[in-house]
Amino acid sequence: MPDGSTVIYYYDGTFDGLLCCVFESYAQREIPLEIVPCGTEQTTFLPSREIATDPDQADRVLCSIPVKIGDEALRLVQRAFLTCLPRKERHILLFLRLGYHFGPQVTNMLTNDTVSTLIRAVRHLENEAHLLKGFIRFSVFNGALVSEIGPKNWVLPLLARHFCERYPEEHFLIYDRNHGMALVYRPHQFRIVPIEALQLPEPDEEEQTYRELWQLFYKTIEIQGRHNPKCRMSHMPKRYWEYMTEFGGGLRSPAGGAQNPTGCRELPPR
Repeated sequence: MPDGSTVIYYYDGTFDGLLCCVFESYAQREIPLEIVPCGTEQTTFLPSREIATDPDQADRVLCSIPVKIGDEALRLVQRAFLTCLPRKERHILLFLRLGYHFGPQVTNMLTNDTVSTLIRAVRHLENEAHLLKGFIRFSVFNGALVSEIGPKNWVLPLLARHFCERYPEEHFLIYDRNHGMALVYRPHQFRIVPIEALQLPEPDEEEQTYRELWQLFYKTIEIQGRHNPKCRMSHMPKRYWEYMTEFGGGLRSPAGGAQNPTGCRELPPR
């Protein structure tokens, strides 16, 4: 078992890069104190090392996970990387080390802090993606459907399959303002691409009319005697309201972007 280490790994922020950090950890027989993306501000004098992304090393680690730990572990790791969990990279490294030692049973070790932390983070990711499948609102601009969201987690890979199957003949774009990325779809093809800012024209008269009708419908169907704001916030969290047409929310432009957290390997939206 490697001794504890005070070294900090810096990587390029991609899933492949993280797998190379796992490779480096085994090659150097050490467990880094932290694994952070390059450019992250660190106020520490601890030794650090920048881990280069090597496709061969990444593939070796990726292929070893289903063989030695199982497909369930691979899915858990892939989705854990999409979460907003603090220090997720180190949690993933520690989970993989447990997995290589204990094998497929590691995913059932719910009393282990590392395993339970990752499972809770992935559950939060999947719950947020599930809610957004119902809360996303589209507007029409030049014949294309456009929506804006502000999720905590990196959910676009999980939303892709749902909306591509739901609107197979449409052109649409879902913009993730918090991560500066967008799911862009045209019939039978989609990509997730970085967008630093989304600038759209003002909604035309027809689009504005539909927005007003939707807001009127929402207000009309409410039973005033059963108005319950707390219940509404339980079923429809308030942080989604600014993006929902019925609450007067909608697309805003321009908007700032952020770094791409997924990198070069597209994760399957399963």
